[in-house]
Amino acid sequence: MTALSRPPVPPFTLQSATLKVRAAENAWNTRDPDVVTPAYSEQSEWRNRAEFIQGHAQINAFLSRKWQREHDYRLIKSLWTFADNRIAVRFAYEWHDDTGHWFRSLGNENWQFGEDGRMCRRIASINDLQIKTQDRLFHWPLGPRPADHPELETLGF
Repeated sequence: MTALSRPPVPPFTLQSATLKVRAAENAWNTRDPDVVTPAYSEQSEWRNRAEFIQGHAQINAFLSRKWQREHDYRLIKSLWTFADNRIAVRFAYEWHDDTGHWFRSLGNENWQFGEDGRMCRRIASINDLQIKTQDRLFHWPLGPRPADHPELETLGF
């Protein structure tokens, strides 16, 4: 392993894939592009909705724009399946825009990893649903989701 390695590394087991998903969730819940970007290879390729992104500079710029627009972002990821160097996840996150309208974004991601455990490909399909403030389900303090907070399945997603 190198200094850039991001364990766990492939090939994944149920335990290591589950750890990888939670590590990604925790990183994204920092809402800090400088924390999230290094988990991806320098030439990582993304499809996020209809946007195609490649490399650290574009990933960092994308995440910066995202979290300038999506306030009070809270995310839950759930392992869907895994094999060798690939993981599929389901996720939901809640956020509000500058006008105070709340949204729940739901989607799926397919991830492919290099030998060093950094993601080299991310394909995300996401749908946004506007919700009422009283319909929010993710109420923990900003930052990582507490260990005792319900998973997606428990919340009915």
